Amino acid sequence: MSRSFSIIVRSILFNVLFYVNLIVHLIVALPTFVLPYPCLRVFIRSYAMSSLWLLRVVCGTKVEWRGVEKLPKTAYIVACKHQSAWETFGLYGVLADPVYVLKRELMWIPLFGWYTWKAGLIPIDRSAGVAALTRMTARAQQALAAGRQLIIFPEGTRRPPGAEASYKPGIAQVYSRLGVPCVPFALNSGLFWPRRSLLRFPGTIVVEILDPIAPGLEKRAFSKRLQTVIEDATNRLIGVEAVGDHG
Repeated sequence: MSRSFSIIVRSILFNVLFYVNLIVHLIVALPTFVLPYPCLRVFIRSYAMSSLWLLRVVCGTKVEWRGVEKLPKTAYIVACKHQSAWETFGLYGVLADPVYVLKRELMWIPLFGWYTWKAGLIPIDRSAGVAALTRMTARAQQALAAGRQLIIFPEGTRRPPGAEASYKPGIAQVYSRLGVPCVPFALNSGLFWPRRSLLRFPGTIVVEILDPIAPGLEKRAFSKRLQTVIEDATNRLIGVEAVGDHG
């Protein structure tokens, strides 16, 4: 069996199992709608960790976490590079109780959207401007006060590896208003879980946790520093380091 054919077969099998796993968790977790959030969190973590296991066993795609010791002990923002759908569940592998900022339309999906509401994920209406940012910041403050980790994708959407950076100003606004450290995450997930593709490639997804950016920077200086450190690390991860696994 050729390598390319094997990848196609494994990818198909993984996608079937991945969505079956999701549907089973969605159904089994239904009683949590009338239970406290920590009960639902058990199912979310189970879905995330089992999905990572399936990816490793079926597709041969492992995960390496670097710099975990840099995560603050107090409240913080995670600013994560977004290359694929992998980040929407994979970060549970290192974060205890993350809360994602996501586009509002995702909360309209039947059942799935209801769970995002129950889990306290934070919707943002991109067309509402400053008002949306104010509402989001208030929700984020509540999440941080509850001991959760706020995840924001600074570019707002998935960008393929090597694409020109397109950081939005919202992350700087949130950083300025919340007054907590921001931890940049670089990664190379898009090499192994490409966006808009059913293929899953063997290798190692590397997530590199970079030095936290302390609160207090002026917004423009913060934005420049954030983009520089994430893009420099990401370019390294998708370049020389990825050749052994993917190239």
